[in-house]
Amino acid sequence: MTSPENGQTRRAEPREHFDAVVVGAGFAGLYMLHRLRDTLGLHCRVYEAGDDVGGTWYWNRYPGARCDSESLYYTFSDRMSKELLQEWNWTERYAGQPEILRYIKHVAETFDLYKDIRFSTRVVDATYDEERNRWLVTADDGHVVTAAFLITAVGCLSAASVPEFKGRQDFLGSQFHTGLWPHEGVDFTSKRVAVIGTGSTGVQLIPEIAQHAAHVYVMQRTPNYCIPSRNAPLAAEVVREVKAKVSSIWELMRSTSFGHPIDFPDRSALSVTEEERRDIYEAAWSKGGIPLAFTFNDLVISREANETAAEFVRAKIRELVRDPHVAELLSPRDHPIFTRRVPLENGYYETFNRENVTLVDLRSSPIEEITAAGIRTGEAEYEVDIIVYATGFDAVTGSLFKLGIHGRDGISLQEHWREGPRTYLGVATRGFPNLFMITGPQSPSVLSNMVVSIEQHVDWITDCLRHMRESGVDVVEPLPDAEMHWVTHHNEIANATLVPTTNSWWVGSNVPGKLRRIYPYLGGVGNYRAVCEQVAARDYDGFHMSVHDAAAVARGA
Repeated sequence: MTSPENGQTRRAEPREHFDAVVVGAGFAGLYMLHRLRDTLGLHCRVYEAGDDVGGTWYWNRYPGARCDSESLYYTFSDRMSKELLQEWNWTERYAGQPEILRYIKHVAETFDLYKDIRFSTRVVDATYDEERNRWLVTADDGHVVTAAFLITAVGCLSAASVPEFKGRQDFLGSQFHTGLWPHEGVDFTSKRVAVIGTGSTGVQLIPEIAQHAAHVYVMQRTPNYCIPSRNAPLAAEVVREVKAKVSSIWELMRSTSFGHPIDFPDRSALSVTEEERRDIYEAAWSKGGIPLAFTFNDLVISREANETAAEFVRAKIRELVRDPHVAELLSPRDHPIFTRRVPLENGYYETFNRENVTLVDLRSSPIEEITAAGIRTGEAEYEVDIIVYATGFDAVTGSLFKLGIHGRDGISLQEHWREGPRTYLGVATRGFPNLFMITGPQSPSVLSNMVVSIEQHVDWITDCLRHMRESGVDVVEPLPDAEMHWVTHHNEIANATLVPTTNSWWVGSNVPGKLRRIYPYLGGVGNYRAVCEQVAARDYDGFHMSVHDAAAVARGA
């Protein structure tokens, strides 16, 4: 509660004390709990806002929700369990949300993780008590606990971003954000629907809605380059082949640029003939999925090379969409390909050949307001029954800021990062002792197969905590120079690419008022892992470790 006299929050006395508190029960939170509890023997509590495990896959239940990493590689490795790898069978090349959620629940049940998770509970304040070297963690119901370590596993895409359109509260129909989808689902049958946003979520959702709705108005501000996923049931022989060599495949994924079992070839897009280049692009397009991004090694470095891939995709759009004007509106001209997230599509372009689908170009005529009956742009008013906001997230930092994290001297994380995130390795930040962030800003995170990056961070944090125990220390925090050097390196890597030239959620441009910075690390999963391993091998070079309570350290607390 807040005192009106001084504006200070009065916290209840802590009810429980833990070695570690983890926030979030998706892939990251579950694996972190497993390692803390079953590897290190720590007393842990996980807080989860939902009423079950799943994280991203608990909340994102919209029609067509699907992973864009291949199922066989979007799974815990043998570091979690060799048996789990062999017993679980994915049914599709790119698993849908229901199947992924079943997998996550299976993991939680198999490793008896539910008992240490408190569901339907949001962390609203987490403050470091320097005098006691404890984190005071306050939940939305007023429950307060302390922990020696605070570990965030909140995900990079979990803070929904809904634009504050004028009149939004006046709409008389139904409104939904894709990241907060009703568990009971939404019936679009014979409804007039407006979908605002054509990023990855919109690209997945729109073809599904169009099959049932009376009419769909697709509100597009920025067209995206979309690649066909070629999703299909997994053949039994493919599954057997992958399972037979899964350990070596995982070792490969850990060393590649983006955590997939594929990497860039040693060739430039400009080093081959136009015919050879077209054949290479065609082969990747036919295969579907991410291979198109790995056809050449200079597509995000050279504008000339990039344009060859961009025009290839634009030509495909012209082939797939019958109306030349609509095809042109769907064809990006304002940014290089692969400098923002490239959606994998399943019939998205063909959807615009349907009579019940209308593309609305918001770039030429922006939304002016939401009315009681629908959406009014500068040119027309579209009367609809349902509005779907496929408007994405306050990515990477938004979910962290929602936790109300305060470090030394009561400084908030927002204040510490007022000029942009400052981290060491994307896993820790100066002024916030014993705080670890899984897939935090300035780590590969969203520019990777997330499970690969999650496992790497969790394993690194586990090893760091073990090292602290064995060294007799109980406080860890990045050194100022290490943090500064990492931020500089992160920025130098990003600025050597075309990515900063494009407005996207990778740079925070989708959220009004958010600092324009490169949030994920572009140096590659394999390179990043090598740096982290080198830091650990040098007794956690760049971190300051110290003793706050020798008696507590001796007890193993």
